[in-house]
Amino acid sequence: MKAIIMAGGFGTRLRPLTINTPKPMVPIGNLPIMEHVVSLLAKHNITEITSLLYFQADKIKDYFKDGSKFGVTMNYAIPDDDYGTAGAVKYAVGDTDEPVLIISGDLITDFNLSKALAWHKDKKSEATLLLTRVENPIAYGIVITDDSGKIDRFLEKPTWGEAFSDTINTGIYILEPSALKLIPPKTNFDFSQDLFPTMLKNNMGLYGNITNGYWKDIGNVDEYHNVHHDLFEKKLSLELKTDSSKMEINAGKNVQVGKNVKFSGTIVLGNYVQIGDDAILHNCVIGSRSKIDTAVEIRNSVLWSDNVIGSNSQFNSVLIGRNSLIGSNVQLMDKVIISDECEIGNGATVKANCKVWPGKIVEDGAIVSTSMVWGEKWNRELFTDAKITGLALTEITPEMAVNIGAAFGAYLPENSEVITSRDASDTSRLLKRGLIAGLLAAGTNVSDIETLPVPIVRYCLHTGNYSAGIYIRHNPEDYRLIDMIFFDGNGVDLPTAASKKIERMYFGEDFERASLDNIGHLENPTFPIENYRKTFLQNIDIEMIRKAGFKIVVDHSNGSSSQIFPTLFSQFGISAIELNGSLNPRKFSASALENAQAIVQLSTIVKSLHADIGFILNPAAEKLTVVDETGNPIDSQLLLLIVTDLFLQTHDCKKIAVPVGSSMGIEELASQYKVEVVRIAGDHYSMMSTFKENDVQFVGGTRGGFIFSGFQTGTDAMFAVVKILEMMAQSKTRFSELREKYTHLHRKTLSVPCPWAKKGTVMRQLIKNSENEKRVLIDGVKVFHDDGWVLVTPDRQTASFNVLAESKNLIKAQSLLEKYSNAVERYQNN
Repeated sequence: MKAIIMAGGFGTRLRPLTINTPKPMVPIGNLPIMEHVVSLLAKHNITEITSLLYFQADKIKDYFKDGSKFGVTMNYAIPDDDYGTAGAVKYAVGDTDEPVLIISGDLITDFNLSKALAWHKDKKSEATLLLTRVENPIAYGIVITDDSGKIDRFLEKPTWGEAFSDTINTGIYILEPSALKLIPPKTNFDFSQDLFPTMLKNNMGLYGNITNGYWKDIGNVDEYHNVHHDLFEKKLSLELKTDSSKMEINAGKNVQVGKNVKFSGTIVLGNYVQIGDDAILHNCVIGSRSKIDTAVEIRNSVLWSDNVIGSNSQFNSVLIGRNSLIGSNVQLMDKVIISDECEIGNGATVKANCKVWPGKIVEDGAIVSTSMVWGEKWNRELFTDAKITGLALTEITPEMAVNIGAAFGAYLPENSEVITSRDASDTSRLLKRGLIAGLLAAGTNVSDIETLPVPIVRYCLHTGNYSAGIYIRHNPEDYRLIDMIFFDGNGVDLPTAASKKIERMYFGEDFERASLDNIGHLENPTFPIENYRKTFLQNIDIEMIRKAGFKIVVDHSNGSSSQIFPTLFSQFGISAIELNGSLNPRKFSASALENAQAIVQLSTIVKSLHADIGFILNPAAEKLTVVDETGNPIDSQLLLLIVTDLFLQTHDCKKIAVPVGSSMGIEELASQYKVEVVRIAGDHYSMMSTFKENDVQFVGGTRGGFIFSGFQTGTDAMFAVVKILEMMAQSKTRFSELREKYTHLHRKTLSVPCPWAKKGTVMRQLIKNSENEKRVLIDGVKVFHDDGWVLVTPDRQTASFNVLAESKNLIKAQSLLEKYSNAVERYQNN
């Protein structure tokens, strides 16, 4: 059997460790990652190996040569173009009549490959994916198999709502010639995006083998720390090729150890290492030819080769590259990275999480703070959907905003222009200026429309020639949080694939700045409001609303809709009472209590003035809260039902889209009006992409947002208000009449705490235990029961699951809620 080692990749997320070292050559326990892979293959008598090379190929070839030193025959292939993962393998093997094992050159595993090959043969599989279970599956490709191991479904790098299992693709494949023949030569062709979906579609022998053993993808610095932690704690056993006959440690050749040296935990010393008197080493890897002076204390750290460490220095959880000189009395704190060929002066301190890039010099006595580079620890990905959310000025700082702007600008094509806006707060103003500075420094032009709401940003993108947009606001649910929302050039929320690229560039700190002659240009355009108003009016039946003579109450939530909306009221003949209609830099968000008080206030005013309806627009003018003419608040699920009802009464419509978690009353309406319903995920990107791609006339959300055909591509609360009034006028109905149609539907919700590490396990158990039920797997797991349904979704931002149940019977709804909430708690212990 042949083996292909995929030794490509730039190792961006491992920077600065990979600036001078290709990712497969990064050492684990003093040996390159790829050498551990080669040793594993040789152990299982797989000795004919071809390495697919890309970045710094010569360093890999110079190390492994013909492979004879490692007990294998090593050949090399360097593709002449980007052929994708499967296309590159095809380039390397050509036409072959024997099976091929494919394995990544940047992972650590002790899988029993012989056992996996026997399983593959026993199943008569045409392609076998080796699978494993992990705590956080969303960074990988999730795979679901039946009891025989045949693959039913897989999803590449899902969101939490799509994470139906904690079983993932390890990137180790066994392919028969029949599978390899499906890969076209010299064509961009991917395993996960092309080959495996083709095999699944054609019902070929595509299997997944859940494999026992250790597996770790060394995808970023945290995982590099983690794999060494596992080595230190003896959770991982590696062939370290050391000579430990004279010491109770893993030591190489000609190691010199001084007097009163204290070793504890797991110690790995390379060849010719020198340890001075009175040194203390606990859980350490010290690279070959490194010199450790007297009274040095090193704990839980990894030092590569040829480093010199001065006396009385102290390190904890530190990574040091090659050939650096560390002075005496130096303190390197938790998670510091010192890259290759650096000099750290005597008495210097490098604070936690700071990275020092290659060739840098830190003067004697200097204090290097985390503000030099991004150093905060994020427990989740930078982006959630199309947003970056964090604590204002604590997690999201002005320095961070500059770097995000620079990374985003570097991601965009040359000569791009970005439109920016914000809410009224001074904090958002500060962070937007940092973001703009980063964009300009990357050579990206910026059009700043100051404090105009999100719908205006989307409108400008949809109708203009901008490459992207950004809106900064305080999170509507927690004023302490800042949201940075990113849009593509069409006004659609930035897709996950794009946000992942920006995230990699940001964390890798690998983005170019523009030259002095090419920095971006900043403008403040004045035309957007007038253009928006003009198009707005073209999509509304003005005369119909004018004849209805509505009296309404509108609460602007001190948001920027107050700059636009009032001038429209006179066009429609609306008598409007406006609340909180001024921009207030100190009133940018509201607590749950304040929101409840605002609804009570609106309700009181609507009743006392005998208004036809009351609206609250959120500060970004994307979402609505509604109070009917009797003063009764309409919850977001009921609002979706009523607005959908109005739309179907007044429009000749064939297809609508609503979230999977919306009421079954939607199906009742669809049956009445003979309309097709498309169920989608509940996030805004899914709403927008469905509207754009599926020929639907209306998309309703469960959070007060709506998209109507003919005007916007995203939710626009200002347009929704007027559209609702138009539909009320045409149908001659009021909200109180419509709400009575849906009193037979009962909904119950509950949030169930669940650690992040257990979410994948819970999802796997939910999938397994509902496989014989009627269900939908779109955004979480929706299971149908007699006269009701329940939806269980992992929360994307908190350590919890959301459980939503609905039935025509109140007791049944409560019973379903309790049943599945208890199941979520129980599955955490499986």
